[in-house]
Amino acid sequence: MVEVSPSIEDYLENIYRLQEKDGLARTKELAVKMYVSLGTITNTVEMLERQGFVTHRPYKGVRLTEEGKKIALDVIRRHRLVERLLTDILHMDWSKAHEVACRLEHGFTEDVIRPLRKILGHPKTCPHGNPIPTRHGGITEKKSSSLIDLKPRERGTIVKIVEENRDLLQYLRSLGLVPGASVKVEEKIPLDGSVAVKLEDADSPLSSKVASVLWVRKK
Repeated sequence: MVEVSPSIEDYLENIYRLQEKDGLARTKELAVKMYVSLGTITNTVEMLERQGFVTHRPYKGVRLTEEGKKIALDVIRRHRLVERLLTDILHMDWSKAHEVACRLEHGFTEDVIRPLRKILGHPKTCPHGNPIPTRHGGITEKKSSSLIDLKPRERGTIVKIVEENRDLLQYLRSLGLVPGASVKVEEKIPLDGSVAVKLEDADSPLSSKVASVLWVRKK
């Protein structure tokens, strides 16, 4: 695999995450993810395209090439295993693990990752339920769909949380909306797209934005 700088790894990782969610990465959203200007994004995307890591369709968005995807999945593998280290071994709160893993992921080589996986018991997902890629870039997704797609009275089990923002994770944790939790959609409000979710004996109204990051397996 081609060795690239940590900054390039960050770009490819975030393009993958956006592409996974929306089918491609829009430059405006990528600029927000990377905390840079649109001008910087434009220049960087052009450089990534010259290196064969992405393809860019003007006014549409950016997609990873096979080479770019390999690098992105390798970074995500390291990232999610580091998250497991932080939560399972160091007992860090899951809402903080993502941010810390973003800083540590670049320093973990395969020589460290192999014994780490063994110590962790070869986990299949990160603490937020997202699948950990294999060394060769394979990734197995459990069948699931966004909570926003459930109809009123339908039930599901939370499989993963696809947006790992610290404040959002803290909020979801406070409501008990974590992987493995059973939920039931009580009501959907057409006016604003919000969803009334039942969890055990409590009802939790969720905005469409929050509901969309919770992926569930229908019961």
